[in-house]
Amino acid sequence: MKGLGKLGVWIAPDALSATQIAELAQGVEKLNFDVFWYPEGVGFETFSFGGFVLAETDRLRAASGIANIYARDAVTARAGHDTLNALYEDRFIMGLGVSHIPLVEGFRGHGYGKPLTTMRTYLDAIDATELGIPAPERNIILAALGPKMTALGGERTRGAHSYNVTPEHTANARKILGPDAWLCVEQKICLTKDASVARGIASDVLELYLPWPNYRNNWLNLGFSEEELTGRGSARFLDAMVASGNADDVRARIKAHLDAGASHVCVQPLNPDGTAAPDWRALEAIAAA
Repeated sequence: MKGLGKLGVWIAPDALSATQIAELAQGVEKLNFDVFWYPEGVGFETFSFGGFVLAETDRLRAASGIANIYARDAVTARAGHDTLNALYEDRFIMGLGVSHIPLVEGFRGHGYGKPLTTMRTYLDAIDATELGIPAPERNIILAALGPKMTALGGERTRGAHSYNVTPEHTANARKILGPDAWLCVEQKICLTKDASVARGIASDVLELYLPWPNYRNNWLNLGFSEEELTGRGSARFLDAMVASGNADDVRARIKAHLDAGASHVCVQPLNPDGTAAPDWRALEAIAAA
């Protein structure tokens, strides 16, 4: 895969129709964002969805952010990665992650293993898989918050994909990864000057993540207190997770990640009206810069 561009778009697409997704992907491509990032939670299956995005666009890359390793064995993951890259001109990035206990045990009914050991074993199986697909080079990246998983991403894949983090976390991750690995950082934005609106949107989105140990432990390590992570989150916490204000304010947060060592920032545009529809004003403002 040729060099990764500095900006991508991160979208949770499960509430959108096929027509809306196609229009979204084509609009993102038209604005010259490099990558369309999407999650794998309780909705669309990651490789099927990635294939749809790639089929509806010409240059845009699609990236699973992340593909849950408990959703399929390593051979299937390797086959999905190789298939999409062989058929769509090396435009698919396979982000892999260990996900979270509620999604693995509660939703999928699997046992949740030790994250680092489980991921290392999974990567070993991917490396050992031999397929007859004439795929290009391997475009794999690991979802990582902690230092050990981040280091594993740098050692065994192209790098790390971080989510719900600050520029301080980005700087630490870059030190761990070294100068050459990919560091793809997700950043939520809400283009509104009304702080109460932005914090309300932030609370609604982050409510899902606040109880999950992976995120909570990372936030505590970043200096947030238990009190700040209680209920719907403190103003300081919400402002740190969701960049709001005018276009310059939002762009400043993205620049802070890039200055801290991010090679790519995945912008998640939260709509100030509270709907699942992407905020095109925000995307256009970012693209214009």
